[in-house]
Amino acid sequence: MAPDAIPFEQIRERAYELWERNHRPEGFEIEFWLLAERELRKERDRKRADEAQANPATDPGKP
Repeated sequence: MAPDAIPFEQIRERAYELWERNHRPEGFEIEFWLLAERELRKERDRKRADEAQANPATDPGKP
């Protein structure tokens, strides 16, 4: 698995939650899977950005 990959199980769980919230429509499995993956990536990227702002790297060349 690639280092930035979202785990299969996590995508599956989110896709199932989305499917249930939308009254379990048939024939939209791929759409819910892709939406789940997109949401999880955005959440991960937002969390990383927040962490980077909270913990800025110090420049070792500066006193």
